[in-house]
Amino acid sequence: MSVLEEMRIRSLGVIDDAVVELSPGFTAVTGETGAGKTMVVTSLGLLLGGRADPALVRIGSRAAVVEGRITVSPGDAVAARAEEAGAEFDDGALLISRTVSAEGRSRAHLGGRSVPVGVLAELADELVAVHGQTDQQGLLKPARQRQALDRYAGEGVAGPLAAYTVAYRRLRAVLTELDELTTRARERAQEADLLRFGLGEIAAVEPRAGEADELAAEAERLGHAEALASAASLAHTALAGNPEDPEGIDATTVVAAAGRALDAVRAHDPALAQLADRIGEISILLSDVAGELAGYADQLDADPLRLAAVEERRAALTALTRKYGEDIDAVLVWAEDGTDRLAELEGDDDRIGELTAERDALRAELSGLGQALTDARTGAAERFAGAVTEELASLAMPHARVSFDIRQTEASDEGSGIDIGGRSVVCGPSGADEVELLLAPHPGAQPRPIAKGASGGELSRVMLAVEVVFAGSDPVPTYLFDEVDAGVGGKAAVEVGRRLAKLARSAQVVVVTHLPQVAAFADRQLLVEKTVDGAVTSSGVTVLEGEDRVRELSRMLAGQEDSQTARAHAEELLAAARADG
Repeated sequence: MSVLEEMRIRSLGVIDDAVVELSPGFTAVTGETGAGKTMVVTSLGLLLGGRADPALVRIGSRAAVVEGRITVSPGDAVAARAEEAGAEFDDGALLISRTVSAEGRSRAHLGGRSVPVGVLAELADELVAVHGQTDQQGLLKPARQRQALDRYAGEGVAGPLAAYTVAYRRLRAVLTELDELTTRARERAQEADLLRFGLGEIAAVEPRAGEADELAAEAERLGHAEALASAASLAHTALAGNPEDPEGIDATTVVAAAGRALDAVRAHDPALAQLADRIGEISILLSDVAGELAGYADQLDADPLRLAAVEERRAALTALTRKYGEDIDAVLVWAEDGTDRLAELEGDDDRIGELTAERDALRAELSGLGQALTDARTGAAERFAGAVTEELASLAMPHARVSFDIRQTEASDEGSGIDIGGRSVVCGPSGADEVELLLAPHPGAQPRPIAKGASGGELSRVMLAVEVVFAGSDPVPTYLFDEVDAGVGGKAAVEVGRRLAKLARSAQVVVVTHLPQVAAFADRQLLVEKTVDGAVTSSGVTVLEGEDRVRELSRMLAGQEDSQTARAHAEELLAAARADG
């Protein structure tokens, strides 16, 4: 559990420089009226992201500074958020500081790092619950009341709420996907039509990989068929001769003559024999080339119709590359991807049907779970309201009645909500219920939201009763009550002290009080005193023990710290409080 260990306050209101040492359990802060007790509440408010008022800066000072040291349990929400903000821990403690200048500028530090004031405010909800004459209003949020009621209800709500949360998240995902599919139906239909058209064009042409290069080569050949044929014929004649010109000279005849000349004498010199063999190879090669030239010329297709067909095919391929890719290979890749995408688009109707069925099933499931949540909350609310009402009877509010308003908001579209009690209602991540705590302070009064139905003093006592009932279920580890005992005295004051002590068994409780009956129940009592010049200095906040505590309680009882009657009464209060604890 997190515990506020101490605060140092400098130049804030009447406080010049003082250290407030706190401890687990119940701490009472007492002192003369105007001594600066409420500055403890104000300081904590600043420390946890409250509004910075330059009027709080002590006259003559440049700035007010509040520093706090809070032990934090590893792994809890506060530690995680602090680490996220870059804070460092000092031997398991979190150091927080807030500075407010006389000009109104404000700075915040968390664990040695400068942070936005909003970060401190985020930590406030997890660290401290402040209940004072003006502070409770912001703390009585319906959302917080619903969370507290859920914790009070225990497993009766926790079980269905866990299942509800899973189903709700899935429903949100399904609705998001459905919305995307249905709102973009026109765009998807247009995309599908374009894909079908493109795939149809490509299918009509039936391109092959590498076909464009083959056609380019064929077109080049066909476009120069006559020149190629003439060149092949001339080359053939030069190599093999012309049958119609027996006297003509050709390469084959010349090489053959050279070979015969060497063959006649090759036996006389091996080197010459090698040259004769090479001439023989040349002769064979010339014959082969001459034969291939003759075959090339015979097979050469000079058909203009074929050339036209090739050019037409090339034009069809070029039309595809202009639209679908830089070359035919890219066009084929586009066609493959387009086929997959078209199958996906054409499957959207089936997907919409699947999602619609899942949406309806999830809404039916949420309706059942939502009804279970409503029933569990209603039952817990009755128990809780009865317990708080009973607490209030002992806190000088015997006729007050507390109740819960658990309601739902009708869904504007019947198909968009879930069914609770035969009605289609709006649902959220925690169910369909809107929870608000109501108070009727006296018989005949209409129950009203608790923040509006009680005066400041009544509200503090109501909140005390609420916190006592919620003790152990609310995760906030520290409670700070300012003037929680306003408007009470006598037996009721004793009951206030008793209940604060009860609350302190499961949390840290700090109370600013003027009632000795309340202070007597504290585990530690702090006295705030001003010096003769009207300032609270470093020696102005002291821990009272033994005789000093009796003297302070005597002063609170009778205004006379040396009154024997008051001292006897003070000792009696302390003894009774210890016996009660």
